[in-house]
Amino acid sequence: MKLINIQTLSLMLLAMAIAATARNPVRDTSGKPLRRGVEYYIKPAKTDHGGRFTLIDRNGSCPFYVGQENTSAGRGLPVTFAPFFEEEKIVRETRDFKVSFAAATTCVQSTTWKLDGGLIGTGDEGGYSNYFYISPGEVENTYVIGWCPDEACPGCRWLRCGQVGAIIEDGKRLLVWAARSVLPVVFERARY
Repeated sequence: MKLINIQTLSLMLLAMAIAATARNPVRDTSGKPLRRGVEYYIKPAKTDHGGRFTLIDRNGSCPFYVGQENTSAGRGLPVTFAPFFEEEKIVRETRDFKVSFAAATTCVQSTTWKLDGGLIGTGDEGGYSNYFYISPGEVENTYVIGWCPDEACPGCRWLRCGQVGAIIEDGKRLLVWAARSVLPVVFERARY
């Protein structure tokens, strides 16, 4: 009888631990969860904060950086998400993932986002700089993108973690990491 009670207790504790680590799915503008490999546009939650996310040629040469169209009328480029855990098919709040533009560039490199100094650049380095997360924004149905790869590197202690915002440099809107003011975003499924 004790063996059954111990097994039952063990299963209950395991179920509680799994439930505690389960996180809400990130939802697109139609209320559906973001899915691995599906194309989405990322755009600011407020229309007066630039347009959809796109690749920016910052210096007239490679690499490209992650930025925004200057206005909400710009087309932008769709992205795809790849959660850190291969078995995950849905992007979940505060879970690590990689994000890549579903586009090709004249640079012979990946369009996967990465930290590049204080900016968000592109190129898959194979390290921790490519892992981001999404957390709920202050306003309902909005989100904030951040960097602090806890799942990709569970034993790491990062000196700085931060959320993504935008700056204007030479008339171009560039995404920056550890911004003073974050850029709340929404995700719109690409339709062709």
